[in-house]
Amino acid sequence: MPITPSDAVNTQASRPPRRNSWAEAAEAADERKAATGAVPLIRQVPAAPQPPAAPPASATPGSGPAADVDEPTFDEEAPEDFGTESPAVEMAAPLSRRSAVPAAPGSAPAVPALPARATRSASRAAALTAPAPDFISSPGLFVREQKPRPVGGFRGALYSLTGGGLNLGPSARQREEDELARRISRQLQGSYNTAVLSLKGGIGKTSTTVGVGLTLAEFRGDPPCAIDANPDSGDLVERALGEGIYQQQSPRTITDLLKNIESIDSLTALARYMHHAGRLHLIAGEQDPEVSDSLTAEEYLRIRKLISGYYSVALTDCGTGVTHNAMKGILQSADNLIIAAGYAVSGAKRARSTLHWLASHGYEELARNAVVVITDKDEVSSRVDKDAIEDHLSGICRQLIAVPHDRGVADGDLVTLDVLRPETRRAYREIAAAIVDGYV
Repeated sequence: MPITPSDAVNTQASRPPRRNSWAEAAEAADERKAATGAVPLIRQVPAAPQPPAAPPASATPGSGPAADVDEPTFDEEAPEDFGTESPAVEMAAPLSRRSAVPAAPGSAPAVPALPARATRSASRAAALTAPAPDFISSPGLFVREQKPRPVGGFRGALYSLTGGGLNLGPSARQREEDELARRISRQLQGSYNTAVLSLKGGIGKTSTTVGVGLTLAEFRGDPPCAIDANPDSGDLVERALGEGIYQQQSPRTITDLLKNIESIDSLTALARYMHHAGRLHLIAGEQDPEVSDSLTAEEYLRIRKLISGYYSVALTDCGTGVTHNAMKGILQSADNLIIAAGYAVSGAKRARSTLHWLASHGYEELARNAVVVITDKDEVSSRVDKDAIEDHLSGICRQLIAVPHDRGVADGDLVTLDVLRPETRRAYREIAAAIVDGYV
């Protein structure tokens, strides 16, 4: 039988028995503290202590019990292995460490305020329940926004030469063009109609209708429709297609459409009475002088109702004057107006008279929101004060837009965007944007 030294027996006798739980170990540590007077490494403290927001101004180093000096606390709940809920614990630093960093004279140690348990729990719960970003709800978080590509000019040339490696972005001019395109292409809820009229012929009314119609067709996702309601043998379709092509086609007119309007119940059936200049769809005016002036307001409203079921934007070339038979129906169904004028004193006066007539006959809203278009069709001389004419008209309408002189418009023949000057095409884009602005 081995002999056990007495020192070993005393050591075993003084060694505390192994505890099976964290609570028992903490209790034993407190018992040793009471017996020996030593500072325990682990002691029980009240759960979630709330330190003062700021120490008293009269606090001095060494004041207060030594156990209150910057001891880190842990208020997390104990794992389930240790039984029931345990009180929060605080790890006491060794005395040598606490004495190595003395507090500054005349001030108490700074103790950062800890958030309340309820606040921390709520923050963790919100973080766990917050929906994670995905490609559908937050695409911008996953894809870097691409700078628009410059078109034309020095910026466009530099972009092409570097293969897209150097992108200075679009110029101010291009940004303006993009904004016009955005305004023209806006989606519309419903069908809208713009009437183009004047008191004098030969000042760009029909060419404006064709140019703006082709511009709307270029930028909008849905094709527009243009109606020739000119009682004086209008030439809207000839200006859009060319007279030779129009004569080769079946010359269906607005009169033929009225004769068979009851049988038209689809866009396919309506297309038999339409002409197409690209994506611009047109209804030709009556060319027979004996019946061209017979279109009534009620008949026009029937056509307008039919068109509204298939087209979101319609333009109506009204001809000259505001008192012919169909004009009442046209003004009644119009959402806004284009008043055609020219760079002449007489033309400006007629345009102003037209707006006054509209305002005094129950169409004040149309007159106030009208767009006046001045076309320099005859390339007036420098003796004409264009600024004075524009000032004469600009105060009585929503917007005034000038169309510069262009042989593609002045010749009175086919109007196509490809042969027009850039300034003319831009003017038509401004008119188209102003028209759509009046719809929304």
